[in-house]
Order: sequence, then structure tokens, then C-alpha cells
Amino acid sequence: MVKHQPLQVYERQLCLSCITGIYGCRWKRYQRSQDDTTKWELLWSFVLLFTFCLLLIWFYFWFEAHNDYSEFNWFLYNRSGEWSDGTVPILATTAACFTYIAFLMVLALCHIALGQQLNLHWLHKIGVFAALLTTIAGVISVNQTWRQEWDVIPISLQATGPFLHIGTLAGVTVLSWIVAGQVARAEKTMFQVVVVLLYFSVLLGLYVVPMYITSPCIMDPNFLKPRPDVFGHHGAPMLAPENTLWSFQRALQMNVTGLEADLAISADGMPFLMRDVTLRRTTNVAKVFPDRQMDDASYFNWTDLQQLNSGLWFLKDDPFWTVHTLSQREKDLIANQSVCSLEQLLKLASFHNTSVVFRLRRPPPEHPCYHTWINDTLQTVQQSGVPQSLVMWTPDQHRAQVRELAPALIQTSMEKLSPQSLQIHGISRLLLRYNQVSTEEIRYINTRTNISETQTDLTLYTVNEPWLYSVLWCSGVSSVSSEAPHVLRKVLYPVWLMRPNEFRLMWVSADLISFAVVVGIFIFQKVAAHLGFELSLCPNISSQCP
Repeated sequence: MVKHQPLQVYERQLCLSCITGIYGCRWKRYQRSQDDTTKWELLWSFVLLFTFCLLLIWFYFWFEAHNDYSEFNWFLYNRSGEWSDGTVPILATTAACFTYIAFLMVLALCHIALGQQLNLHWLHKIGVFAALLTTIAGVISVNQTWRQEWDVIPISLQATGPFLHIGTLAGVTVLSWIVAGQVARAEKTMFQVVVVLLYFSVLLGLYVVPMYITSPCIMDPNFLKPRPDVFGHHGAPMLAPENTLWSFQRALQMNVTGLEADLAISADGMPFLMRDVTLRRTTNVAKVFPDRQMDDASYFNWTDLQQLNSGLWFLKDDPFWTVHTLSQREKDLIANQSVCSLEQLLKLASFHNTSVVFRLRRPPPEHPCYHTWINDTLQTVQQSGVPQSLVMWTPDQHRAQVRELAPALIQTSMEKLSPQSLQIHGISRLLLRYNQVSTEEIRYINTRTNISETQTDLTLYTVNEPWLYSVLWCSGVSSVSSEAPHVLRKVLYPVWLMRPNEFRLMWVSADLISFAVVVGIFIFQKVAAHLGFELSLCPNISSQCP
């Protein structure tokens, strides 16, 4: 009698088919393999991991650089001559690449967890290589054109460090499930030892990372300095066209304590507010004076400048994506803005008893006021009637002469000078970019001010994000200059503030919980693997195993 073997019935594994199919186009059961991954595929796995890590840093950089998007767009404008929001294609490309690579990383981890052979499809390999090259090209470009912005990473870690540590620790702790499973199922002792040592080395490194996390926001709240004053950088350029009278009025509505502007000198010696070298971006000079649109702004006389509109460009270009939030009345006011003179700004500041700081650009050598630009500006300040104690004077040229003619002006430097130089030149205030001073230097300036007769106030620009404002607040900065006074107005207390003992408690608790979970997972995987081995020896438990 012929005995027939029963047909072997395979259970559908839809989830496994999707994982192996999407990752390596292995949709059929016979296409899969649980053999060891080839060296070539291991190399591609390392390339994938490296690309993921690089994109993670790149994505974090652009997330934190949000504070300086306006500065980046202005750099692009100065290079290309055309205004556009260059951050949009960068953010879109970065988000797409990061999502794609992160998805492949999840699929790769699923392969490892399920014991499947890694075999990345060639189309994905092209995608990974393209994402890697795009990111490297982006890093090189930023390094060449915007190198100073890399400082935002260590500065932002002062605000995000403690929380990134918790998140990273949680992620590595979850990975212990896959690592423990691989170790428990491995047959080679050497492989088990290497994997365990590597994993626990990374874990131990994460456990001690908080020893090197420094943040001014880890402090006793009793030592917190008063809330930093806010200057309107170009007024309130997110709500109105920069360097216009309406922009400064909007800034004053946000309770700023000072106004900051950029100055140029007209052909007939009138100081006026203008950031760019030309008038193309922020006026309708191409329509009114089409033949002169590429000329230096300082070659126009004041009569010509008064014919230009300085508000329509804001409604058209929407540089901060805020026009949709404005009322019709505000849009009408913006549409009628003209070039603002220094005299108008000073009278506005005097009326509101508000400080003014301006950056004065020297005209070209062929300009009629090339040699008299300092005197022309100083004369305007004196004739405006504004109290000199409200004006912060930044030009370094002829500073001694200016001090003699107007001794009450607040002498301000835009360079980080030594205490001796500050004292010699009578400088009592520094105006610096926020990445030019460290927390230690800020505290040194405050300490020096407290113990000496010479007072040095520090104003940092451009501070738009609440996290950066909070870090500088905890550091002891006395004032900041911001394009977003309406945002900082709502920051009445640092985003977070933690006592040192609270930080240590959070650190130790997270480490202990992580270690307990990791040990528990390794024990569980070991027991599960042992039971699985015993069951494999007993295919028919009811008939063969006692």
C-alpha cells in the first residue's frame, strides 16, 4: 500500500512579504533567505546607516537654523541678485530624503529582527547614493557660503541636549530587543561577544553623556537675571516692510525697548534707512527709475528717494509668509510706505523715549559725501532733537571726534574687543551676532560690569526663536535684537529651567530604567531562544516528548 505524504501548507506571511518586497523586491517565499548577509550587502548597509546619520544631522541643522532663514535668503539675494525663499527647496529636499532613508532603515532593522538576509534592491541603492551625494553637496555649499551658521548646532544643544539624550537613550534601549535576539540566536561565540561589547559600549557612552552636557538653563532659578530687553531689528520686518516707519511703529506696539536700522547716505547728504546696496529688492525703483535700478542706493538724492514705494514688495514677495495674517487696513498702510529717513526714525524714537541703534554704511569713494558721511549723520542726530543718551553710535571711524562733539552718545562696537580697548575708546555697549560670544564670556562681561566702574552692556542679534532667547536669558544677556518682537513678547519665562539636582535626578533615573529594561530584554530573549531550541527538538510534543 502506497503511503502519501500530506501536502505541506504554508501560512501566508503578508507582513514579511511586504518587508522583504519593498526593501529588496523579494515578494515570493522562494526568493527569501535566512543565510548570512553578503559582504557587499553589508557594505551597503553601512552606507545606508552613514547616510541616515548624516541626514539626521543635516535635518537638525536646518530645523534649528529657522532662526536665521531671513539671513540665509538675504545672502542668496546678494549672490544672485534675485529674491526668493531659498529655504523652501532645501527643506523639501531634506524632508523627502530623510523620510525615504529613515523608512529604509526601519525596513533593514525589521530584516535583522526577523532573521532575513539583507539584500537592498538596486533602485534603492541608487536612491541612497543620490541622497548621500545631495546631502554632501549641501554641507559643502553651506560650509563655503554660510559657515558661521554651523555654530547654531552647539548653541542649540544647550537648549535641546538634555531632551535629545533622553530620546536617544530610549531609541538605543528599544534596539536592545533586536540586538538581544541576534545574540540569542547566533551560533558563533565570537559574534555574540563582539555584538554585546559593541552595544554595551554605545549604551555606556550614552549613560555618561550628561556629564558633558552644559546648558545655562541648568541653574538655580533664584540666580536668573531679569528678562532681556528686545530691540526691533529693522523694526518688525515679519509684520511690515523692513526699515519703514510703519515697521518701527509695529515694533513699538510690541513693547520693544529699542529700534535697530541700517543707514545709507543720499547724494545730497541725507541719511536714510536701507539695508541693501541697491534699491531693487525693497522699492519700485525698476518702475520709477528703470535705467538706475542697478545703481548704488546712495547715488540717489533725497527727492528721488521720496518718489519710491517701499511697501508693495512686501505684499508681493511675502518674505516671512505672514501677509495672510494681516488685516486689510494693515495691507493698505504697507502699500503706501515710502523710504524712511534717519530724522523720521529719531523723532519717532524720541516721542516714545526708545533707544536707537543704526549701522551706517559708508558711500563709495566717488560719492559727494564720502569724506563727510560721519559729520552728516552726526549733524542729523543733533538736529533731530532726540536725547543723545537714546542713540547708540556704532561707526568706528572718527570715534574720538564724535565723543568730543556728542559726549552723551552711547558708544557701541560691533566688534568683540578686549576690555582694555573698550575702556580706551569709551565703548559701553557691544552689538554682536549671537554666535560671537559664549556663555562664559557673557558671564565674564556681567561680572566685570558688577565689580568695575566701567559698564559694558551686551546686545546680541538676530534672536527670533524662543529657545534661543531663553538660552541667552539664562546666560545673562541684557538685550537682544529681533526680527520677531511679536514672538518674543510672549516669552515671559525661559522655555525650560532646571535645577542642577533635578537634572541629575532625571539623568540617573533614565539610566537606571534603561539598564533594567535592557537586562530584562536580554534575559527574556535568552530564555525564549532556549525554549525555541527545545521545541524544535520536539516537533510532535504530544507523542514524542514526555
